[in-house]
Amino acid sequence: MSLFKQLLIAICLFLVVAFTGSFMVSLESSRTQYVNQLRSHAQDGATALAVSLTPNIDDPAMVELLVSSLFDSGYYASIRVVDLSDDKVIVERSGMPAVNNVPQWFIKLIGLEAAGGDAIVSRGWEQAARVEVVSHPMFALAKLWQSALGSLGWLLLCGAVSAVLGALLLRRQLKPLDYMVKQSHAIARREFLSLPDLPRTPELRRVVQAMNQMVEKLKALFQEQAERSERLRIESYQDNLTGLANRRYFEMQLNARVSNTEQASSGYLLLLRVNDLAGLNQRLGGQRTDELLKAVGLQLSRECAKYPETQNLVTRIRGGEFAVLAPGLVREEALQLARSLDSALASLHATGATDVACVASIALAPFAHGDSPQAVLGLADQALAQAESQTDTHWVCLDRSALAGVGDDHHTWHTLLDQALTQRRFKLYFQPVVASQDTQLVLHHKVLTRLIDDQGQSIPAGSFLPWLQRFGWVARLDRLVLERVLEQMGDHEESLALNLSSATLEDPKALNALFETLRSHSNLGSRLTLEIGEEQLPEQAMLENLTRRLRELGFSLSLQHFGGRFSIIGNLARLGLAYLKIDGSYIRAIDQESDKRLFIEAVQRAAHSIDLPLIAERVETEGELTVIREMGVYGVQGRLLGEPKAWD
Repeated sequence: MSLFKQLLIAICLFLVVAFTGSFMVSLESSRTQYVNQLRSHAQDGATALAVSLTPNIDDPAMVELLVSSLFDSGYYASIRVVDLSDDKVIVERSGMPAVNNVPQWFIKLIGLEAAGGDAIVSRGWEQAARVEVVSHPMFALAKLWQSALGSLGWLLLCGAVSAVLGALLLRRQLKPLDYMVKQSHAIARREFLSLPDLPRTPELRRVVQAMNQMVEKLKALFQEQAERSERLRIESYQDNLTGLANRRYFEMQLNARVSNTEQASSGYLLLLRVNDLAGLNQRLGGQRTDELLKAVGLQLSRECAKYPETQNLVTRIRGGEFAVLAPGLVREEALQLARSLDSALASLHATGATDVACVASIALAPFAHGDSPQAVLGLADQALAQAESQTDTHWVCLDRSALAGVGDDHHTWHTLLDQALTQRRFKLYFQPVVASQDTQLVLHHKVLTRLIDDQGQSIPAGSFLPWLQRFGWVARLDRLVLERVLEQMGDHEESLALNLSSATLEDPKALNALFETLRSHSNLGSRLTLEIGEEQLPEQAMLENLTRRLRELGFSLSLQHFGGRFSIIGNLARLGLAYLKIDGSYIRAIDQESDKRLFIEAVQRAAHSIDLPLIAERVETEGELTVIREMGVYGVQGRLLGEPKAWD
């Protein structure tokens, strides 16, 4: 029973006891008073009758008339006239008048007895008779019953008013306790809430202050771990001079983009090299050369920002050499990027130096799923060598017949995807996500989507998703896949994790349709978790609203491919995520690269401080699994633990 109910019941019991005691005291006082009144009433009647009978004691008819007259005019139980010479009753009238509207249990409870009085009738100086009068308590019982009803009504009225006022007062006074309960639940969801308005009650004020202090301490510890992890990420994967990603990060992303079955896609690798960097350094000096490299990196980032595919994939790999990984970029877009970048670099001038464009070469090399990273880099180096040898233009975009066909055919992709969405030609595959310490324990299954083409062949998502984004059909795919998943969950008991794209999050109509679908299947909320990619995160307010609405429907939210933007983990702490999936590029070869291990350990400490489970993506070797277990990561996902399979 809650404290509020206990206090409210205690107040009501106190009122009942207080009013009951007051009522009993008042009732006993009234009872004593009525007994005295009955006795006085009987005595007065006996005296009056005796005076009236004195001159008529020898007239039996007159005696009987006077006795009957007195008996009929008052509340009497009996009246007797007794002859004192022989104790014989001369006249007697008796009766038990009915006590109307007074229950028998009350009469028995009160126990008000009849009271009597007597008087002597004289014949001259001689005592002739004795008058005995007994008053009936009917009138007193009726008055006591009315008094009891009035007291009870007043008790109920005062009790109701006191209960309402007490409930309002208690609710107001105990409101800080309700907020502290919310604080505790928020901490369990990895949120940190403080109560800004302290209560006036000294006891509650101290409790709230202590709770706020604990929350702030936890928040500070978490923020400290997050900042430490962010520093490690910057030291390991960010170039100190330009602020771009470094070569280590570039190699991680290149391996992930071309070797992962589900995420791999075709695209282009751009290399930019500032030629004769040593000569520029001698002519301009180290400081001005560094400023030149910063300007090149900034211009490269601005131009690549026009293509969402290149987000977070602009890197400086060494010296004056920059690289941009652009998965999903087609040849026409690659040519446009090279032209605009060449024009942008031509507008840069370094003091005392020639145009930057005259000493910078640009190369674009295509890649496709299944290529080895070494082959892609070799092709890009070949293109860069050609660009450096040219005099009319400063860029080269290589082509390759292996990429011809559906890979760059806009019309073919449009027709294929439109028909597939209309005919629901997408097949669901499910990859198990297991506990790292016990790989037999399946935490949930990750839902993967593959396109079935006209020949019945399955195409991984990395190949068709860029085209869906160009056509603006990603939200259609999200709705279709969600409906298919909910259909299959009715026949299976497994928990699932389904990706949600930014296209759906940014479209209010599509998002409302998504919530309506989830609302009609709220019974499956405990078994379905929606995932958002780190690169697709909306603004914080929208993300908090999304989490709140999903929680109301019984569903949960999580984040996948995490690691490139670790600084946002402070904001994520308030969302109550189900878990956090670390991007596979930080897991690949973690048993051989100590910098990755240090970074993941820092992430693990930060996540552990807010009780946020971590899951490692794309675990593919026993060495990687061993390191993940040693670090205490909660779960793992990858081909080592299970290939994606379709359910029967």
